[in-house]
Amino acid sequence: MEKLLRSKSAAALFWGIVLVILLAGCHQESAVQPTPEEPMTTGPIVYVALGDSTGSGVGAREGGYVLRLFNRLVQRRPESRLTNLCVSGATTADLIRTQLQRGVALNPDLVTVGIGINDIGHGLTLEQFSKNYEVILSTLREKTRAQIVVTNLPDVSSAPRIPGALRREYQQQIRRFSQRLEEIAARHGVTVFDVFTITHEKLGSHPEYFSADGFHPSDEGYELWATQMWPTVARVVGVAE
Repeated sequence: MEKLLRSKSAAALFWGIVLVILLAGCHQESAVQPTPEEPMTTGPIVYVALGDSTGSGVGAREGGYVLRLFNRLVQRRPESRLTNLCVSGATTADLIRTQLQRGVALNPDLVTVGIGINDIGHGLTLEQFSKNYEVILSTLREKTRAQIVVTNLPDVSSAPRIPGALRREYQQQIRRFSQRLEEIAARHGVTVFDVFTITHEKLGSHPEYFSADGFHPSDEGYELWATQMWPTVARVVGVAE
């Protein structure tokens, strides 16, 4: 009888030890569960804008899409800073020459790039545009830690200043350049905002989105651009829409 009791006690001790080990293992596993993802950045954001006249706001009284995006951003991240390097008439070659290194030197958290429509106007080939765009994105990826959002090209083929006979070919060029831009951005893991589709669908039936010069956006046009683009920017920098 005594031997049986000792045997039962040993078994109880054995299973008790096993239970402790199992419980410890469960506790250890729960301790290493992943925590919710933190925002991509916290605190003030250094925003650098690269691009052409649409970034600088030609045609509007209250700024282009860049300033309108920044106004939304600074409400959510006070003390954020904007350096707008966009220049009216700039091509991809101009951006590389006069904007790119200045933008890199600012150590930005966010970079937006809106460039390409003037490449078409200046007669650059699709291959020349592609080569330049590769340089722009590879430099930003290699030399900054920024979240990068690029816009494809707006479909301004319906602008009053564009002769009717040229609109179809102009639109086809804009489409080809936009598609190539998207391919390059995908290779570099860069976020693309699709302004082409929005402008393709809206501009033809909304003349009020063009400014008095018959080509650049009006205040209403830039507001449409910024309103549509803001959710993309908010997502990549981790702020509430």
